Amino acid sequence: MTPDRPNRWLENRSVSGDSYDATYERRAAAGENVHGEADFVERFAPASVLDAGCGTGRVGRELARRGLDVVGVDLDAAMLDTARQKAPRVDWRLADLATVDLARSFDAIVMAGNVMIFLAPGSEAAVVANVTRHLEPGGLLIAGFQIMPGQLSIERYDEIAGLAGLALAERWSTWDRDGWDANGDYAVSVHRRPASSTE
Repeated sequence: MTPDRPNRWLENRSVSGDSYDATYERRAAAGENVHGEADFVERFAPASVLDAGCGTGRVGRELARRGLDVVGVDLDAAMLDTARQKAPRVDWRLADLATVDLARSFDAIVMAGNVMIFLAPGSEAAVVANVTRHLEPGGLLIAGFQIMPGQLSIERYDEIAGLAGLALAERWSTWDRDGWDANGDYAVSVHRRPASSTE
């Protein structure tokens, strides 16, 4: 199904890639850990990660720096320019998550930075189904996004993940693994692809 509205991020973006990254660089310079997403992903010890909706590659760059095999995909060419400048050895791809075919699979896929709620409305199920095709058996789809009225609900996200053949493994309220609060405004969800077709 083709969405009838444009990608929310491309429609509303108001910062450049360098400006976006500068905020995190200032926070890091002040001593803050700005790599909570990478820490979270690394806990599962994947060898390969697809940074889906990678933007400037902030998460993917850090995972690559830690020795993981990373590919980043995004629809925003300007954000990818920043990613390529800062980590030219990482494989960055300009593509739509709903249709991209990377001809390979990954141990984990991470969608940080509110990717799920920046998608073109109506494309969410297609995106989850397509990225799931890139998961190894037993692989993990890890997504963090805000829960807001009128946006993708956690119940709908779980339904979409289930339709793609994924099962919820764990859920937290933050990338720092604060306990899940169903009344909270943020969710980090880990869904697993079955290790075999019999599961």
